[in-house]
Amino acid sequence: MPQAYYLALRQTQGSIRTETPDWQPWLIFFLRALAEQVRRLNRKVEREKLVLAALSQLSLQIVEFAREHGRITMGEAIRLTGGSRNTLKQHFRVLVEQGHLSRHGSGRGAWYEMR
Repeated sequence: MPQAYYLALRQTQGSIRTETPDWQPWLIFFLRALAEQVRRLNRKVEREKLVLAALSQLSLQIVEFAREHGRITMGEAIRLTGGSRNTLKQHFRVLVEQGHLSRHGSGRGAWYEMR
């Protein structure tokens, strides 16, 4: 990829100060790189969909809240889901074991974030 970048850059720079600059090499390089990033992101999204599809609705709510807000506490999960503390403890434990969340702190001061 770096070689293609420098080649496109040299080709474009060679004509930049002429009356008809040739932007095509640089634009083609840029659009190809952008298309590759879109393909990678689509693969990542599809993998994540498969992983999240296996989660219960309650666990999914917890993970989505943590993703949107950067972290989640037990109190936030109770308010968000209406679930009991004991039920949510089990879901948090499983989410940590499966690698979806990581726990910080202990007791009532504990909070969880995405891994």
